[in-house]
This record gives sequence, structure tokens and C-alpha cells, in this order.
Amino acid sequence: MNKSRLVANQVGVSGQISLGKEYAGRTVLIDSSEPGVWVIKTAQTIPDSELWLHQPEASAQLDRALLAITESPSAADLDALEQQLSGT
Repeated sequence: MNKSRLVANQVGVSGQISLGKEYAGRTVLIDSSEPGVWVIKTAQTIPDSELWLHQPEASAQLDRALLAITESPSAADLDALEQQLSGT
């Protein structure tokens, strides 16, 4: 379980604070629920062009596709396929 720890930092003249080198380059969300109160959480962002991949329908389709490529293919009935394609 993570232990809560309180760290005192001074806001610099440019309005910046340092969270420490372990957070360098990370994306964070800052929630300001009231003046002077901030909750900072690390986050990962998803580009807009990839957001559709995280929708339930797309995710289910991807899961089915990944499963299909790991399963052995079944034998095809080419005669039945030919009849289906020819409409007879």
C-alpha cells in the first residue's frame, strides 16, 4: 500500500514547482477543487486519432481479431463457398 507523504515546495517566481526527477517527462493532471488546493496525478494521454481503439465496440473487434490470428485455421469447404458465391 502506498504511504501518503507531505512535501513542502516553494513556487518559483515563474509559477513553477518541481515534483522531482522521477516525474521528469511525465504527463500529470492537476485538479484544483478550490483555491490553494491541488491534487496532482500522473496520467497517460491517448492521441485523438487513436481514441476510437478504446471504445467498447472497437476493443471487442480487436480482441476477436487477435484471437483469430492465434487459432489454427479450420478446413474450408470450397465447394460450398463456390455455390454460395455463384448464388446457386
